[in-house]
Amino acid sequence: MDIKLYNPFGEFDFSAQSCFLTGEEVHSNEEIFVFPEWILDRYSLRGKIFKMLEGGILQYQDMKMPCHSDVIANAIEPLEKEIENAFSAGYEAVLDVPEERLFQWMAKLFYGVLYQDISIEVRKSTAKGKEFELNGLLNERLKKLHLLLQSLVVPMDFNGPKLWSIRVFKIKYSKDVFNYRDELTNLNFSLGMNGFGIVACLQDNGAVGINQQEITDLFLKKTLHPIQFEEFCARFIYANYLLNHFAKYTLKTKEGKVSVESAPLVGSANKYLFDPWDDDMFAQVLSIYWKPWGITKDKIITFGNSPISYLENNDTFAMVEPESITLPF
Repeated sequence: MDIKLYNPFGEFDFSAQSCFLTGEEVHSNEEIFVFPEWILDRYSLRGKIFKMLEGGILQYQDMKMPCHSDVIANAIEPLEKEIENAFSAGYEAVLDVPEERLFQWMAKLFYGVLYQDISIEVRKSTAKGKEFELNGLLNERLKKLHLLLQSLVVPMDFNGPKLWSIRVFKIKYSKDVFNYRDELTNLNFSLGMNGFGIVACLQDNGAVGINQQEITDLFLKKTLHPIQFEEFCARFIYANYLLNHFAKYTLKTKEGKVSVESAPLVGSANKYLFDPWDDDMFAQVLSIYWKPWGITKDKIITFGNSPISYLENNDTFAMVEPESITLPF
């Protein structure tokens, strides 16, 4: 069996006539919603605005990708049904979803949002008679993400350390919360809804998860206050920023299957795996995630003190029990 992998980042093939996942020619009615319809309906997102990069805006229901009908029927719809069933059931059901399937769904959603941005920028560049370009490192990371996403349509094995860090938490949310965030540069993802939250680094070979394991393990059996989940999101995105080494893996094709071989990320005598943690910079990141509670950077950190935390007591280093937090949720 001949394995063909598609790379839309070679010539930036983001036309409405090419399937986003395989590059096959599609008709105008062959497309999928970036945010699946069950989410659009459950959280009344149709007609609401999604803010894009470069200040652009789109309505949620207008965010779509061209997708071959065979891919929809055999890959996208089964994945969406599996995720819908688990996410609708809540935290315990989400825990039972294999991480590879969570990764595929998150990567599809992350890539779908990105697809809108790139499509817009490619059209702008073409109209100006210019070639669209992406930063070399970012281009490489996105190419890897798309390649791994093709595990939906190409037989693919993952060997070695997990290529991602994914943590699922139980959260005390009001029922109508849909809290989606992504970060392009380092491929960070978070989602909160229906009593659970997922925070993930989609291309770190598990390094951030290991780096944050001691504190995350303390809360995996707890029902978090939302502000605690947001603190975990800030910790993951900042730790990923400090990560010095980029995920690498090798591809081998054998007996009609692609094998992805990864290796753990390690530091060296000349370069630590993670740069030193800077409390002031972390406080800046944390203030973004705590904005719903009006907690600004100057309230998070003051000269000579560590940033305030809703995960551990700064004086005793004891875990902050979620029930002790009186902030609104």
